[in-house]
Amino acid sequence: MIGLVLRLYPQRYRLKCGEEILAVYQQAAAEISPAGRFREAADIAGHAVRMRLGVSSATAAGRLLASTAPFAVAAAAAGCGVHLSRWYAGVVASPAPARFFADAWSALLLASALVVVGAVTALTGRWRGGVVAVAVGLAGSAVAAVVSGPAFGDPIVTPAMALLTALAVLACPPDLMPGPRVCAAAGAMAAAAWLPVTALYADVLPVSTDYGMWPLLVLAATGLALAWRSRSPGLTETAVMTAACPPFLAHAYTGAWGQLLPVLGIAAVVPLAGALAAGVHALRLRGRPSRR
Repeated sequence: MIGLVLRLYPQRYRLKCGEEILAVYQQAAAEISPAGRFREAADIAGHAVRMRLGVSSATAAGRLLASTAPFAVAAAAAGCGVHLSRWYAGVVASPAPARFFADAWSALLLASALVVVGAVTALTGRWRGGVVAVAVGLAGSAVAAVVSGPAFGDPIVTPAMALLTALAVLACPPDLMPGPRVCAAAGAMAAAAWLPVTALYADVLPVSTDYGMWPLLVLAATGLALAWRSRSPGLTETAVMTAACPPFLAHAYTGAWGQLLPVLGIAAVVPLAGALAAGVHALRLRGRPSRR
């Protein structure tokens, strides 16, 4: 496995430092558990991805990914949580007992559960281990969705969005881990996106469907709230929420019966919220008395 991970590095760097990285990994792997070896390999993969993308804590792209990571993790958890809620609602409504088989659908459920557990772990203080679980769960769900094909209903958009989110999470510079307040805000966003849709599947709400719009509205509202609190023009918050929205775009795509045009219209909510924040910020500045 480590050989495949090393191939993620740019060729020039791999030829120069690949043997050294391999030797250090093998030395460490001889003294740690299988879980520890997996974490070490995940760290190497994350470093390789960051080198490929040219991101670090010293670059604007690295800082943007660091700001995006907790909300991308939260969006992935909410999206996978909605998938699990939909499955559970179907189990409750069905007279037959729940059964698991060695198939792609069961693998999709297990991968979704891994994403949720990993996100909770990451946002409650154990960022490194949680992020690894989220990335592995997203990759597993992407593979399972592709294998399921038409049986899942979306073998293209959802896997692509899952892999994009995993890439964004792994590319977060390790020296820019999010603080407790940001993690709490991301967790609150995930709960606000997941709970009403779950209530919808449980037939608690009087509406029939949300067409995938509610989670994106929550994401846009979160960006507005962050911009309002920091008294910023909202441009950074808009970029962060746009980068974190792929899991919700996938949910909107399946909720709109595979039609791309409604999803694009729904997705416009996020940048429109950023424009609104910029307008509010401009009005604030105009309303302040000038200092002479």
